[in-house]
Amino acid sequence: MILKDEVVIVSGVGAGLGAKLSARAAAEGAKVVLAARSDGVTGQVVKEIIAAGGDAVAVQCDVRKEEDVERVVATAVERYGKVTGLVNSAYGHPGFTDLLDTPDKALRRAMDIILYGSLGMSRAVVPHMTGGGSIVNVGTMSTRVPMRGEGGYAMAKAAMGCASQYMALELGEKGIRVNQAIMGWLDGPGVRFYLTMTAEEKGITEQEVYDDIASRNPLGRIPTDEACAGAILYLLSDLASEVTGAVLDVNGGEYMPA
Repeated sequence: MILKDEVVIVSGVGAGLGAKLSARAAAEGAKVVLAARSDGVTGQVVKEIIAAGGDAVAVQCDVRKEEDVERVVATAVERYGKVTGLVNSAYGHPGFTDLLDTPDKALRRAMDIILYGSLGMSRAVVPHMTGGGSIVNVGTMSTRVPMRGEGGYAMAKAAMGCASQYMALELGEKGIRVNQAIMGWLDGPGVRFYLTMTAEEKGITEQEVYDDIASRNPLGRIPTDEACAGAILYLLSDLASEVTGAVLDVNGGEYMPA
């Protein structure tokens, strides 16, 4: 178990990567605090973790609200005595419109959740990482390969990526590592919805849509949520004790030029 006795907070837990990551972290020995605005997914994941012999708790949290963030961290400390890991995966998408056509209000919301939300969560956990710790920020390939309609989302994620390196520089003296995992297409609920929608629009099968996306990756497949979670577990663990300020591509090789 690579996360035995660790206490990990995961923000923005949804039905995809967040849920799979939380379950796998618990299976690797971590005590997990699942934070999300809705308890629809987190409650079920906690039940599954406990049924499998793990330990986890769900806390409702809007990362834009300081009192919510503090409640998440306080729950972790009161229940488990410490915090050793944080995964910032909470995000908000401003809508699939061109950047200049996206309302400022929507852009600011995305920035508030992705950038300032991750900063707020990090700011709250750092004082409790007295024995060192690991922070992993979840990034996206859309910061490298522009896709129509992703501008506002990518802009916020790019800002978070820059913040990751500064945090790695500044927190290293406290024994806290900060890294970024860059995800591409993730075969989970979101992509499955996209496959269905695109297939209907183009009059083709979902498999044809999948194959087109998968063909862009050297591995020839769309990485699954559960498989990609493994790389984050590595960054959280002592196996990555000498890794900080790094950008780890977890996208099936999508990052490489065609």
